[in-house]
Amino acid sequence: MLVNKKNKLPENYVPKDLVYTSIPFTFKEKTEKRKMRSEASAAISKLFAGSKKQGVSLLGVSAYRSHATQAALFDYYVKRDGYEKAITYSALPGTSEHETGLAIDVTGGNGKCAAQDCFGGTKEAKWLQAHADDYGFIIRYPKGKESVTGYKYEPWHLRYVGKSIAQTIMSRGITLEEYYSTKAVQN
Repeated sequence: MLVNKKNKLPENYVPKDLVYTSIPFTFKEKTEKRKMRSEASAAISKLFAGSKKQGVSLLGVSAYRSHATQAALFDYYVKRDGYEKAITYSALPGTSEHETGLAIDVTGGNGKCAAQDCFGGTKEAKWLQAHADDYGFIIRYPKGKESVTGYKYEPWHLRYVGKSIAQTIMSRGITLEEYYSTKAVQN
């Protein structure tokens, strides 16, 4: 499933297999932000366990968002920073990967730099860059690919695509858009 500024979800889309993840988050409340689709939830649990074994502590920041939550969040950013700036880092409702239940924002175990540029140079970000694909995740908005994805570099934004696709994307240094356009050419 490719969701971006050009590929919008159906208006009333809600994943049918959302479950609460078992990973630690930066907050205690049991909200929708803790949910992911079942397969992605199992994979993120394995990723967190794998990072912990290697001495890298992670926390979830935000996973699933309903259409209404995404609309409220985008409106907040527009009021704060203006539309032109907000659109570079936040998705219009219906175009957010968080609405699929397959995306999650993560941060280091100290909770600092959550969904902020300063996360990029941390050991946690470096670990994710090197190992996310082992668990079926990609860094969805890689550095230098802003013109392809439409978003600035977000080393904290993971997208579940399955191990085989993730390893192809990450080893080639491409985006999900580039992966799908390559597949379309091959077919």
